Amino acid sequence: MSAHCGHHDHGHDHGAASASPAYRRILWVALAINLAMFGVEIGAGLAAQSASLLADSLDFLGDAANYGISLLVMGLALRWRARASLVKAATMGAFGLWVAATTIQHALAGTLPGAPTMGLVGAVAFAANFGVALLLWRWRDGDSNMRSVWICTRNDAIGNLAVIVAALGVFGSGSGWPDYVVAAIMSGLALWGAATIIRGALGELRQPESAHAHSHAD
Repeated sequence: MSAHCGHHDHGHDHGAASASPAYRRILWVALAINLAMFGVEIGAGLAAQSASLLADSLDFLGDAANYGISLLVMGLALRWRARASLVKAATMGAFGLWVAATTIQHALAGTLPGAPTMGLVGAVAFAANFGVALLLWRWRDGDSNMRSVWICTRNDAIGNLAVIVAALGVFGSGSGWPDYVVAAIMSGLALWGAATIIRGALGELRQPESAHAHSHAD
């Protein structure tokens, strides 16, 4: 649930901190975990016919791209990191549109997802995101990329809890609507988050060239 992944700190540049070996290692660990969970969740989502699990699986894929881009631009000037944030926003927006279309399709078909699979995989996903969030806690304050990594991960853990709640709703009601509602919320938050990131990144790109050069020198 990458809703608030676009908080941008225009007044401070943390390029040196973001290039630290420890932060780089944690990003590699986070990248591996998210790619693995993407594979698990997309398989489980298709098997259980759960829109919310599919939404969560694409979220893991989006976060893997988030970490990969952050590794590529680590230590570069603020302008390049802002451009990377725009790429992240495009990924998030595409994810949101895909989930919206999938959710509408499931709702029209009246698909009843498998609640036990949703609950079990949602719990595993929550454990994965919570662990990554703990690893990233030290770097939760920083430039747009560092904060986007931390905030996306934190909010994804909240999204995993929403999937678990949807599983309980499906199980208790015998209806797929709890699944559809959670997936729709994830879609809307992804689109809103993408717009937020774009606004912040464009603000960084509009800074005077001298400010970018100074931040890179720092």
